Amino acid sequence: MPRRGQAKRRPVKPDHKYNSQLVTRFINKIMLNGKKSVATRIVYDALDIVGERMHKEPLEVLEQAVRNATPMVEVKP
Repeated sequence: MPRRGQAKRRPVKPDHKYNSQLVTRFINKIMLNGKKSVATRIVYDALDIVGERMHKEPLEVLEQAVRNATPMVEVKP
C-alpha cells in the first residue's frame, strides 16, 4: 500500500496498426516478462491469419470474440 496515496490510472494508448485500445490491452495481456515486441508480433500475425481465413476485418473478429467471451451479467435491484 503506497504511503503517498493512490496511483493515477493511466489511459491505454491505441496501437499503431489498428488504432484500437482493445488490441493494445490484448497485447499487454499476452506479454510475458516485459517482452512487448514478441507479444505484438504474435497478436498481429494472428490477426493477419484471421483476416485471411475468415475474409473479414480482423478487428471486427477480435471484438466479436471478446463480446462472446464476456459474461452476460444481469443486474437485479
